[in-house]
Amino acid sequence: MRRHHVTARGVRFHVTEAGPGDGRPVLLLHGWPEHHYTWRHLLADPPEGLRLIAPDLPGYGWSGPAPHRWAKDEVAGDLLALMEAVVSDPVVLVGHDWGGFIGFRMVLREPERFAGFAPMNIAHPWQTPRTLGPHAWRLLMYQPLVAALGMPLHQRTRFVDRVLLGGSTDHTEFTPDVVRAYRERFRDPDVARAATDTYRTFLLHEILSRRSPGPRPSLPIRALFGIDDSAIHHSLAAAQTARADDYTVEYVPGCGHFIPEERPDLVREHLLDLVAETA
Repeated sequence: MRRHHVTARGVRFHVTEAGPGDGRPVLLLHGWPEHHYTWRHLLADPPEGLRLIAPDLPGYGWSGPAPHRWAKDEVAGDLLALMEAVVSDPVVLVGHDWGGFIGFRMVLREPERFAGFAPMNIAHPWQTPRTLGPHAWRLLMYQPLVAALGMPLHQRTRFVDRVLLGGSTDHTEFTPDVVRAYRERFRDPDVARAATDTYRTFLLHEILSRRSPGPRPSLPIRALFGIDDSAIHHSLAAAQTARADDYTVEYVPGCGHFIPEERPDLVREHLLDLVAETA
């Protein structure tokens, strides 16, 4: 693995790479409350011929803070600028949780820069009050708490531990060392602030936005979703409500929210299928 920093749009990104530098580029985007270590299984054993690129999102992990309050369109712009700095070919995009949310913004904004997209355990952007309404209560379980008290919550408590263990069905991968690797980064005030802003901006400005997702995407979108997820209901990723030309979803029983770590072999297989499909 190779680690380096790339500055794009004012963000000093920490980037972890694996695989040949001239391999086919795959961009891996993590979610909250994690960083690039989400993808450790892939990074430790990169599939042949693939160049895996796993940045820490702005303000998370070892990336520098964003010069904005984590508005999702701004973060998408940051990552598109990072792509421009490190790759020239269209990438296969993989995004988990907020990484998937941001990923949708990226592929809807500049679809020509992507060969395919694999969102994992995240709702697609084509929601209506009818689809979202029955599951809105799930957002109230933790999001207002993080938005209001995120700084002390991340820095002074073991809230991150409870999220990781409570949100997963299979705890095998969440050993004390792994949980500590995530928890300890949030002791840094910049990282704790990024997490707070992630939810504060979402709840105050974005959740009720009537912003149109834009034109129907035509690239292959292959969603993967652990159905034991208690934070996001699997119906919010349904193919029947997705306004895209080529969208499918595979539901995974016996798996919670953190599918890259609970089912790394399946995630690897899913990625390789998408790579082959878009060759």
